[in-house]
Amino acid sequence: MANIKYVGDGEVHLLAGGGKVYTDIAARFVGSERDLKDIIASPYDKKIVENIINSGHLAATEFDYFVFGIQGYARVTEIQLVRKRIASYLIKSGRIDKYGKRNFDVVVPKNIDFNCFINFPGKNIILPNGETLPYDSVKLNINCKNILNIIEQWYNYGVNINIPEEDLRYMKPQATEFKAIIGMNVHSLLDWFKIRLCKNSQTEIRDLAMKMLRLCKKEKPDIFKKAGANCIVLGYCPENDRQNKKCK
Repeated sequence: MANIKYVGDGEVHLLAGGGKVYTDIAARFVGSERDLKDIIASPYDKKIVENIINSGHLAATEFDYFVFGIQGYARVTEIQLVRKRIASYLIKSGRIDKYGKRNFDVVVPKNIDFNCFINFPGKNIILPNGETLPYDSVKLNINCKNILNIIEQWYNYGVNINIPEEDLRYMKPQATEFKAIIGMNVHSLLDWFKIRLCKNSQTEIRDLAMKMLRLCKKEKPDIFKKAGANCIVLGYCPENDRQNKKCK
């Protein structure tokens, strides 16, 4: 049976990115005539970091790097995630067994768990006794769990008859869970948060961005103090006619 999880329950862990703020050192280096050793030895200056962020000259922020581990998110979100090119991704193989068994973990929104009666496809249905029924006389009661379990059984049967998994995976749903390690510098993160924290963003990737931002703010509040969706950073919504109806 498919192991079903729900959108919003994904986990995000910060693997690296706390401690020393390298944006501070990089910013000093550009505008100082002091020896590099003296710059490195200087105490942290919150105002320098704030000036860099407020000025919009974010090249210095590219020397602070964050690494996250995530799990409990669907391939729907993976596809949107990797559209951000200035980042590093290591995604767990979908063919690795889980505790010695083939796993079929999926993540779905709770609101798609409904029943639907559908006609059996085809011109007619031939029963084991040879009787023929018109296709519209037989209906199947299908719901999310039924569909996922049917796909899982079909997939496992294909494996058992030696169909390559790289071919079978074409039929795996976008709900399939993925696990990944993500690396982004601060400049990329600030840009990513502008887009993915917008209320127009897809629900699950917005959830991922929000959890990432909370971790970032906890570790380096001076850098991420004003981080957020475009409307927060810019002071207005650049979506124009596409502005989300829930926004004021």
